[in-house]
Amino acid sequence: MKFWEDLKAKSEWCYGSISARSLLKTCLTDGTMAMFWYRLMQWASHWKLSPLAMIFNKCNAIFCQCIIGRGADFGRRFVIIHSQGIVINGSVKAGDDIKLEHQVTIGAERNVSPILESDIFIGAGAKIIGPVQIGSHSKVGANAVVVKNVDSHTTVGGIPACVIKVHSEKISVQQNEINQAELPYKKYQKGATL
Repeated sequence: MKFWEDLKAKSEWCYGSISARSLLKTCLTDGTMAMFWYRLMQWASHWKLSPLAMIFNKCNAIFCQCIIGRGADFGRRFVIIHSQGIVINGSVKAGDDIKLEHQVTIGAERNVSPILESDIFIGAGAKIIGPVQIGSHSKVGANAVVVKNVDSHTTVGGIPACVIKVHSEKISVQQNEINQAELPYKKYQKGATL
């Protein structure tokens, strides 16, 4: 079940663990119920149970202050860190490993919604509007307003959003970690300068 994967991903994000204790704490955190209502709504829509999907949608809006359109399609490990004020258009399509903070808006412009690839973090208050595509392994900073495409491995921020940082690809990051691990260990005494 996708919700179980969502829950484990949120536990790993919030507590760095998927132990029973961390999973229990995650169940009690803000945003988890919004994830649950969303997955129930997605399940009901898949089985063409429109009245039930509408009820789950309204429960999410009333109890979690999170509005996610019934047609919105998020992949596996969808994490809502805080649910208050989230508004997502029903035609939004997104890949796996999407993480959202509170007050995020992902909306349409002239009936065209954003497409989010995989492994994306969207900060509090960010707005992603219109026919834009957010590339994989990207980050959208808090309160950013994104109206143009974002390349993969990029952090954007500001109004309108512009590139803040371009990240090296995962392979080169792992290579850097290996190289750093191979550096000789040097012990410094207290008060010594580096």
